Amino acid sequence: MRTAASLAISKLGAYHVAVETDDDIDTLQNKLAALQVEHRDLDAVIERLSVDSPVDELLMRRMKKRKLQLKDQITVIERMLTPDELA
Repeated sequence: MRTAASLAISKLGAYHVAVETDDDIDTLQNKLAALQVEHRDLDAVIERLSVDSPVDELLMRRMKKRKLQLKDQITVIERMLTPDELA
């Protein structure tokens, strides 16, 4: 079993990312929390605006695109923080 400070290499597509120290892990966890809050807030704004009848479609598309970008970043960081399973 790996400790938090041990070297964790996660496969992300065609490249590897090493998480080597507790500081790296703490930094990633803080970034993950911030992205999750932004994603949740953006989701609430999109929901609120979609209920209103006069909606700026361009603004709505931009917010949805940003929400998808956040989700992608969240997924990458979650994979980096999850240790590889032993085969």
